[in-house]
Amino acid sequence: MLTNKQHELLSFIKKRMSEKGVPPSFEEMKEAVHLKSKSGIHRLIIALEERGYLRRLPNRARAIEIIKLPGDTIKTNKIHEETENIINANFNSNHNNLDKIPLRENLKIPLYGKIAAGIPIEALTNPSEFLELPSDFCLNDGDHYALTIDGDSMIEEGIIDGDTVIIKNTNQAENGAIVVALIDQEEATLKKFRKRGESIALEPANSKHKIQIYGKDRVEVQGKLVGLLRHY
Repeated sequence: MLTNKQHELLSFIKKRMSEKGVPPSFEEMKEAVHLKSKSGIHRLIIALEERGYLRRLPNRARAIEIIKLPGDTIKTNKIHEETENIINANFNSNHNNLDKIPLRENLKIPLYGKIAAGIPIEALTNPSEFLELPSDFCLNDGDHYALTIDGDSMIEEGIIDGDTVIIKNTNQAENGAIVVALIDQEEATLKKFRKRGESIALEPANSKHKIQIYGKDRVEVQGKLVGLLRHY
């Protein structure tokens, strides 16, 4: 808390800096607050500096910087208090409404066992088990199922042996999509799908494996890759 003289001097310095852009001299301060000596002004400035209201800049004549004014602390505390009240009100409102938000259950999709990402294996039939996924896995548009990768033909697409892939059940695919392809109604494989005239190319993502070419009547798309899970 400031004394009357300290408050009077601080107000005068602020007014003079606002009017002329520079601090007043000690002589001007002495006359403004009605002191008899400049030493009294010096003591007031030291007191204001110690309380954090002023700062004297070294190596510069009449160099004084106002840091804060007497009402600033009150204003700042009021702002903090108002902000805290708003935050608490929002928190309480959200907390009270939590019981109104429906809880989303985890998704369960069938896991059909292994599928070759290399040499085709037997066609998929019954699921071996069910895989539980978080509700925010974004599988809201259609049926899905899961497969475990067996092989290395898709490693250049980041799909490695032992990964679990999430497949959207569809019989449509654009060129370049990674699909589950059923060959001759007997064998299923995971490859890149590409139409070549009257033929279908199933392309691996591994330079060690060859592209497989089939007549379009021999290949049936059974799903498209939409996700991948991996255990380390």
